[in-house]
Amino acid sequence: MNRSFKILFFFFSVLAVPHVVAQNNVIDEIVWVVGDEAILKSEVEEYRKDILMQNQRIEGDPYCFIPEQLAIQKLFLDQAKLDSIEVQESQVSRELEFQINNMVSSIGSIERLEEYFGKNLAAIREDVRVQIREQQLIQGVQQKHFGDIQLTPSEIRKFYNNLAQDSLPFIPTTMEVQIITAEPKIPLAEIDRVKDQLREFTEQITSGEREFSTLALIHSEDPSAIRGGEMGFAPPSNYVPEFASAAFALNDPSKVSNVVETEYGFHIIQLIERRGEMANFRHILLRPKVPKESLDTALVRLDSIRTAILEEKITFDDAATYLSADKETRNNMGIMVNGTAGSMNAGTPRFALNELNQDIAKIAGEMKTGEVSEPFIMRNDKGREVAAMVKITTRNEGHRANINNDYQIIKQMAENARQQEMVDEWLKKKIGQTYVRIDPDWRSCEFQYNGWLR
Repeated sequence: MNRSFKILFFFFSVLAVPHVVAQNNVIDEIVWVVGDEAILKSEVEEYRKDILMQNQRIEGDPYCFIPEQLAIQKLFLDQAKLDSIEVQESQVSRELEFQINNMVSSIGSIERLEEYFGKNLAAIREDVRVQIREQQLIQGVQQKHFGDIQLTPSEIRKFYNNLAQDSLPFIPTTMEVQIITAEPKIPLAEIDRVKDQLREFTEQITSGEREFSTLALIHSEDPSAIRGGEMGFAPPSNYVPEFASAAFALNDPSKVSNVVETEYGFHIIQLIERRGEMANFRHILLRPKVPKESLDTALVRLDSIRTAILEEKITFDDAATYLSADKETRNNMGIMVNGTAGSMNAGTPRFALNELNQDIAKIAGEMKTGEVSEPFIMRNDKGREVAAMVKITTRNEGHRANINNDYQIIKQMAENARQQEMVDEWLKKKIGQTYVRIDPDWRSCEFQYNGWLR
């Protein structure tokens, strides 16, 4: 990612927190004018407080950096008008619900959120909606003008040859992993125990003896327990089908669903509120406890499969395809795919150790290429205990990025560098074509771009 885009995206990440802090102690004044848009002192103060709240650091004077970034934002928004960039209001609404839910979860309640920002929820929502629309308009401009960068292999190699070695990123050790799992059998008596407990919770809730949120906080085995089981507004597609079917059939907030079984365990669900296709629910999740005898049986099963692999009676690929209980990998010969959001390895079979399931990482960290592990117990991404064994198909030790082993990374760096050049050229031209006035008290700055001072 180029420097200009880095700064812009840093700035837009701050925009994710709405600038609605009360400014009762700030005497407002216009400090910049860009085109026909004014930048107020209160805006600068609000952004500065948001940055501090998020523990972000700004190199240099914030009263120089922030107004310039606000000015750059206004240039992009002006270009969005010229380009007739449009945003999908449905996407804005989904992002709005996501951000409001995150804010409420972080601060604890709607009431505390309103107190913190000094505005009611409706006003906060409108401020957030405006910020999200602006972000998406700016992203539309960026995609239109700088999104299609295609460099030839010779241009990428030239870029690489001109780089200082110490500017190349360090690539941590990565590995490609195959997995075979065996699910332990859970006795029917244990499943019945969990269902009976959930039915008992339902009786306590419907009789008014206990609050759903209180029981969720105490008993639920889902991360949402800390929020009293509240999950936040989301469409049906965000949930597994069994959960979505039961949850979106609810229409009375005073009712509780029947016991619902999913791959995560057993749930009861309560509707909080519906807004069109979005809804907010509470739920309590309980998982049946796996007896040690069942885990031991699963380990023995995997150990016999491992013996067959080592004696070459079956390949690991075939064992993963035909004998593994892992639905997500068995159609791919057990090859795991990295789903870590934001990782350079996302969508590939490559994992850094910290991107692997922690139980797998403990085993795989010391393994060599081609080695098959002993069976072990792990907690999978559904929260269930299963027996597993893994094979390291490829292991690449940590190193400085090079064009032979890390071509895609070098390619991305080259494209980002070219993107920076394009952004810089565009902004210099745009600044020169736009009326800019800066208050004399705000002019003694070293700005990133020349041309602001006239």
